[in-house]
Amino acid sequence: MKVILASDHGGINIRREVAEVLEELNIDFDDIGCECEGSVDYPDYAIPAAERVASGEFDKGILICGTGIGMSIAANKVKGIRAALVHDLFTAKVTREHNDSNVLCMGERVIGPGLAREIAKTWVTGEFEAGRHEKRVNKIAEYENK
Repeated sequence: MKVILASDHGGINIRREVAEVLEELNIDFDDIGCECEGSVDYPDYAIPAAERVASGEFDKGILICGTGIGMSIAANKVKGIRAALVHDLFTAKVTREHNDSNVLCMGERVIGPGLAREIAKTWVTGEFEAGRHEKRVNKIAEYENK
């Protein structure tokens, strides 16, 4: 598995925590930043990261901003992306099992580093159950391909 990791200025600290989790799990990842304290625009990180997941270069992406909302909106504009905004362990688990989400979005101003680490671990190790859920995910793909 290969993961792309990115944040804007509002998600730098949580992104570093998530990078540690990926290292602990021996998951190959590419951290594309940002590394600045000044304000940057979340679409400049979310869209390129999502495009790299959609192209197949990366299996999954993890995006972090202040709330996670901007990153999730931007990432979901990319065809083939199912970005899930997650701030608890239950939805981290279920969005992999039921929705086959391929991008995880979190908000640093919403959750702390400990919870972010657990969410990332739960999400990145979660598996899609397929079955009855596959039909629903396929309906989304069909709509995207109209």
